[in-house]
Amino acid sequence: MKASWDVFCSVVDNFGDVGVTWRLARQLVAEHDLAVRLWIDDLTAFARLCPGADAEAAQQWQDGVSVCRWSPDWTATDCADVVIEAFACRLPPAYMEAMLQRPVRPLWLNLEYLSAEAWVSGCHGLPSPQSNGLKKVFFFPGFLPTTGGLLRERTLVEQRQAFQLDAAMQRNFLLGLGVVPDAGARVISLFAYENPALGTWLDLLVKDPRATHLIVPEGRILGDLQRWLGVEGLRAGAIEKRGALTVQVMPFVRQEDYDRLLWSCDFNVVRGEDSFVRAQWAARPLLWHIYEQDDDAHWAKLDAFLELYLKGLPEAAARGLSGFWRAWNGGNDLRAHWPAISEYEAILRKHAENWCLEQASQRDLVEALVQFYRNSL
Repeated sequence: MKASWDVFCSVVDNFGDVGVTWRLARQLVAEHDLAVRLWIDDLTAFARLCPGADAEAAQQWQDGVSVCRWSPDWTATDCADVVIEAFACRLPPAYMEAMLQRPVRPLWLNLEYLSAEAWVSGCHGLPSPQSNGLKKVFFFPGFLPTTGGLLRERTLVEQRQAFQLDAAMQRNFLLGLGVVPDAGARVISLFAYENPALGTWLDLLVKDPRATHLIVPEGRILGDLQRWLGVEGLRAGAIEKRGALTVQVMPFVRQEDYDRLLWSCDFNVVRGEDSFVRAQWAARPLLWHIYEQDDDAHWAKLDAFLELYLKGLPEAAARGLSGFWRAWNGGNDLRAHWPAISEYEAILRKHAENWCLEQASQRDLVEALVQFYRNSL
């Protein structure tokens, strides 16, 4: 009999949380033949990532996963063998009561946010006994073998490498999205939060000797982009040209197509957690727009990742990339940092490929979760 898994997701930042849990649930089914229910409290966000999904359905099947609406009015249901509480969301009290009533208590995992901070390795896998008699275990994704690893499908790297070696495949994919860059143009994707300094970067791209095609999925950065362009009502399909820069807005696409978009670009600006990890598997230079926290804790996370990621880069290239990341996330003028990224583009690309292969040599997150469950039996 298949082991049953329940994954709970409370949508906090529109797409990041649901993006991670949807990928995780599908991989549990596709690669480990498990029975998985994905409980989501905002199916509108889910439907944006999974075209064809019903944002109103109480239950639906998508890619072998039972996707359920997590309603405030919880209906009693049997609990699973493994319960994943994603990103510290709180399980329904009635569900926890059902966990207590099981003859064999389920494995309860709190899947934490991704971080490269040093303390993560020490906390990964630690149990947390609860006052009601249950035990919760903290499970941390990460970049080191002492953590739970990163979400990565078994054949992802091979698929990406084959795609990037096939220029015709890339051209046809972009054409399917309505994207036709000029010959020799640098292609950049921009998926980010609001950034008042965006214009200082775009001003450089306008005057750059090399043409740039900027692909912007619909999202929170559109307001700043509209102000810089001096237009209103930017939406999917819009194309604006300023000097050497072409800006094109595209709609949300399913996750597999977003992966291919990242693979097709020379530089990717990404936000949150899911897109951040997928940009690393794209093996292209990137910038991470980290989710801002009130206590500035995001800076420690940003610096911890850069400390790992920049190892092995020439000093000037590392300084340029780090400066661009920090200026972007601080909302500061970007003009002093982008020239180094252009100058060291080939070095940064090779470094991104090496980083991808280094991370792919480690166990992936889903494999680590499944093995952890087997070890608990």
